[in-house]
Amino acid sequence: MTDPNRRSFLKQTAAASAGAAAWAWTGGVKAAGANERVTVGIIGCGGRGAGLAEEFADLANVAYVCDPDETRRRPIQDRTHAQHAVADLRRILDDPSVDAVVIATPDHWHAPTAILACEAGKHVYVEKPCSHNLREGRLLVEAARRNKRVVQHGTQSRSNPFIAGAMQMLREGVIGDVLVAKAWDIQRRVNIGRGTPSDPPPGVDYDLWVGPAEFVPFQANRFHYHWHWWYNFGVGGLGADGPHEIDYARWGLGVETHPTTVAGLGGKYYFDDDQEYPDTGTVVFEWPGDGQAGHKRQLIFELRIWSTNYPFNVDSGAEFYGTKGKMFLSKRGKLEILDEDNKPITAQPKDPPQLLGHAADFLDAIKTGRRPNAEIEIGHHSTALIHLGNLAMRVGRSLNVDPATEQIIGDDNANQLLGRRYRKEGHWAIPKGTQT
Repeated sequence: MTDPNRRSFLKQTAAASAGAAAWAWTGGVKAAGANERVTVGIIGCGGRGAGLAEEFADLANVAYVCDPDETRRRPIQDRTHAQHAVADLRRILDDPSVDAVVIATPDHWHAPTAILACEAGKHVYVEKPCSHNLREGRLLVEAARRNKRVVQHGTQSRSNPFIAGAMQMLREGVIGDVLVAKAWDIQRRVNIGRGTPSDPPPGVDYDLWVGPAEFVPFQANRFHYHWHWWYNFGVGGLGADGPHEIDYARWGLGVETHPTTVAGLGGKYYFDDDQEYPDTGTVVFEWPGDGQAGHKRQLIFELRIWSTNYPFNVDSGAEFYGTKGKMFLSKRGKLEILDEDNKPITAQPKDPPQLLGHAADFLDAIKTGRRPNAEIEIGHHSTALIHLGNLAMRVGRSLNVDPATEQIIGDDNANQLLGRRYRKEGHWAIPKGTQT
């Protein structure tokens, strides 16, 4: 990294820290002292929710587990020794003894739940992606700021010493100025078949599960986990695992705002089933800087959720192309650095000091009032790339983005897809400020 660019980066970092200090809440945990355990509620008890529930049970007091499916919430209550197992998340939000919630629901519930929690005075750990659409993501950031709540996004690489150490190496100029990043998610997903509506399984409050989304009849291949591939509930392959790679690719690229240009091509190339989102796609994002050579940045993301032929023999990762070399990095623990003559650089990342695990970082941020590693503004900017990439593939054209207004310039049809349609009859969880 050249001295002028390094100074610019340091200025950006200082500005971000100042902004964090401006919104940081004060006063400590209301239900416990600084050295006591935070009381949390787990909302969503599927695969990811189960893992988070056990992780938080080692670090905090898990008072509630919540899921509309009784067969999911009861086992998690037994494993965490939670005092309460409930179907309706409002039971948690109404309890003043709960300090924070952990959200691992389907995507369409992420931002509505997090916004309601902030308004109820709870701190929030929300799994990736933090929103179902770009508009909800901005509303969540505003709710966190308005209520001075700590909100941690579930992009765990921000608390991974290996990843954070590699980011520090990039900042110190190990491959010069990073101009281009390329990331990927390549794996073999399953064919979800073609389904027909049926009655929901016993013990499932399906109306509660659908929540604020447009109501559609129960169908097995758009329920547990398969909801990822439906516009009404999920964010597709780009939003399933892509948030991790997109997040640390953006981190390494050193961009702090939305891109101004997004281009994408993709579709269903492999699966002949009910999935609505692409199984194959390539999206490109550009940040122009001031337009001068050396100040532009580009991020490329590749999605192939039907293949087992991985770059570098790893299903997910990122490459960073700098003016003095290249870095390959994967959250799977792989790292390769080459100089501009393609000769290996043997340097290894150093563990950043005082870097806590992601859940522990969130709890510590609550107690101290500091900014967590994946604070919601960071999460929103990374998640916005997913929404913009999906949108570009869906409309089949390039998008010109106004980063300040978070609108697509000169494209009314694309702008309408920055939000979503909610239940026609209304619902208590529809965020205020959205178009229904």
